[in-house]
Amino acid sequence: MRPIACTAACNVLQPCPAERVPQSHDTRGRRTPVTHRIVKGPCGMTAVGIVANPASGRDIRRLVSGASVFPTAEKANMVQRMLTALGAVGVETVLVSVDLGGISAAVLKGVRNRPTRKTPWPHVRFVDDDAITDSAQDTANAVRRMVAAGAKVIICLGGDGTARVATAALLAGPGCDVPLLSLSTGTNNAFPQMREATVAGLAAGLVATGAVDHGIATTRAHVLEVRTGNRTELGLVDVAVSQEPYVGSQALWHPDALTELYCAFAEPDATGLSSIAGLLCPSPRDKPEGVAVRLCPARQAPTVINAPIAPGLVLPVGVAAWRPLRTGEQVEISTTRGVVAFDGERELELVGTTGATVRLREDGPLCVDVTAVMSQAARAGLFRSDHTVV
Repeated sequence: MRPIACTAACNVLQPCPAERVPQSHDTRGRRTPVTHRIVKGPCGMTAVGIVANPASGRDIRRLVSGASVFPTAEKANMVQRMLTALGAVGVETVLVSVDLGGISAAVLKGVRNRPTRKTPWPHVRFVDDDAITDSAQDTANAVRRMVAAGAKVIICLGGDGTARVATAALLAGPGCDVPLLSLSTGTNNAFPQMREATVAGLAAGLVATGAVDHGIATTRAHVLEVRTGNRTELGLVDVAVSQEPYVGSQALWHPDALTELYCAFAEPDATGLSSIAGLLCPSPRDKPEGVAVRLCPARQAPTVINAPIAPGLVLPVGVAAWRPLRTGEQVEISTTRGVVAFDGERELELVGTTGATVRLREDGPLCVDVTAVMSQAARAGLFRSDHTVV
């Protein structure tokens, strides 16, 4: 099949010039032509972006805890199930990230081999404009490209870390009001939703096409902002401070080294560091305050919480004190040497020469509320077809 594109005048499909054929990658990392590429014309097309992180669910916590590996095949299957759902509710174009891990290659194979008798999929464009780095930069680049191409919703497959990178890309540019739907395929999944991809695709499609009221279908999340010197980082769920001196393997799993924990929300059924606060003083996502916790070694603590800080890893965590963290409140981080972890991953080293602050902000990502979307669609009869029986 020849690649196709939208003409400048309308959305009539015409062949692309051969020299403009975009490139994807097969399962061995070899570059191959992408056969479905739709360029958004001035008349507009309803588009949804899908970013799937091939590295999510594969960090060191597989060695130090009982965390499972989320297979590439299932991530690719999730994308294809979402294509079916998005097509069913009228989405015309889906922008898909490209990777070397085999996800985009499997989706490309599915596009080529899709039987014509099945529910039609939207046109698929593989976003391959930037060189693949096999790092978080790939997610950021893909999100920015999708927003620039007119995506009305961004679906993100990954864990808390992937959602944080996608959020930073959205908030740093013109995508601050583009809704994000984060699906869990990672290790710590306090922020992403555990949803069947088909239902998530239906909800994302209804938001993208304007079939449901955005005011009901989306909510604005809180974020934690850390500033030190001229550097600013965001956390979606929690910011933890550890006395460990180096970023190293990023993931945290030694609770006795933790000194401070700040949570944008804290749910008692969460996995990860936010479970410490969630088991102390739960604070739901829709509450306008988070939680601040001062930690210490369990043997010295007046309060000890047995918390699931990672899948298959329940450890005693010493708590010295805790309190609500108000929206807009700025707190000076008392630890001067160590590392700051965002959503369970060490990112920032504290060297003692520059102080650091943390602040709870209310202008985080606009998130799709799948339950609210599907409830609104049911009440409006969007999936119902009534017939007169003679």
